[in-house]
Amino acid sequence: MKEWPGSIEIEPLKGLKETRLTIPGSKSITNRALILAALAHGEVTLRGALWSEDTRVMVEAMQKMRLELSVVQDPEESSNRIFRVQGLGDRRPMGGSFSHPMEIYIANSGTSSRFLMAFLCAAAGGWYRLDGTERMRERPQKELFLALRQLGYTVIAEREGFLPAVIGSDRPVTGGRCTISQQESSQFASALMLCADRGDWQVEIAGKEAGYLRMTRELLSVFPRNGGCFDVEPDASSGSYFYGANVWASGYPENKPVSVLHWPSSGWQPDEAFPRFMPLPPTVSRERDLGDSIMTAIVLATQAESPVTFTDLGRLRVQECERVQALRTELGRCGARVEEEGDTLKVYPSRLHGAEIETYNDHRMAFCFSLLGLGVPGIVIKNPKCVEKSFPSFFEKLEQLRAR
Repeated sequence: MKEWPGSIEIEPLKGLKETRLTIPGSKSITNRALILAALAHGEVTLRGALWSEDTRVMVEAMQKMRLELSVVQDPEESSNRIFRVQGLGDRRPMGGSFSHPMEIYIANSGTSSRFLMAFLCAAAGGWYRLDGTERMRERPQKELFLALRQLGYTVIAEREGFLPAVIGSDRPVTGGRCTISQQESSQFASALMLCADRGDWQVEIAGKEAGYLRMTRELLSVFPRNGGCFDVEPDASSGSYFYGANVWASGYPENKPVSVLHWPSSGWQPDEAFPRFMPLPPTVSRERDLGDSIMTAIVLATQAESPVTFTDLGRLRVQECERVQALRTELGRCGARVEEEGDTLKVYPSRLHGAEIETYNDHRMAFCFSLLGLGVPGIVIKNPKCVEKSFPSFFEKLEQLRAR
């Protein structure tokens, strides 16, 4: 295991060289693909799959359930792996008993917790207890609990709507109908969609289909369910930090020396659009324009020519940390002017100074403020280890940008 320091000071750039980087596979696609591979009839090879804390806990949970799943290094990218998964077909692994459920730890991985809950109901038997970090225990699960109960499964939570929870049944349950809301997270609906065929579920999704639901639907349409190979495309959210580094280039925005190899073009990832938002327009929406990379844009708005308003940020409040408050607080610590009203942030061009940045154990806080440190002296990232959640080689990649 890599030893991490308690903090890292980001050295400002003295110049940006022409750079084309590879980035790890999409976390969102990798964890969806792992569920579909486990449900397949035959062996599935996943190439370019992300290897990070969030995907590792998914793999470890499946291996604990005795699924045949091997992991080897991907030769093209240090943070990727090649997974070979023997699909369950019609087999049904068994967990523990109601009094002694199989324990599954999912750290602070929202996709792992939600996708696994649906998978355990649709494809497994027996009883399971899911738990995670303290922050994971604060993240909402109520809508998924209610939907699974509608489908006939038992979910018993120590605190209603939150983990830890015991889930399962004494006998196989198939068929059923449920309605799921996307108000708190689209991951609930994605979890049910991924497993609907295996569980013979009829799933009604309330409200307009969000971007990550389109990803799930498209993946379902092309995945090799009878065995075969599937390539995971690079993660656009991770790529946003390197496209964002161009704000520090001499002659920006006409000069953008940094780019990402194999930039995704499937339309599956909302953050695929990020390069089109540099330079930033006056208004950016979390619902209509960008996904997680809106955090990159919020931090870089301090370098824009005029104020930028970011709207529809409500879901950022219930993710790895309360991200709206965290962004406002840490930007303020650096001297930025940021106004918060409801689920909107307005960020003004600001002269910034160095500061110690609290990351709240949130990988994206570490990524965004490291990017800021490329142009602002004295930015210190506390708890840099949190980048292992989705991009373990992030700081090594950042070093590749420096002109020597």
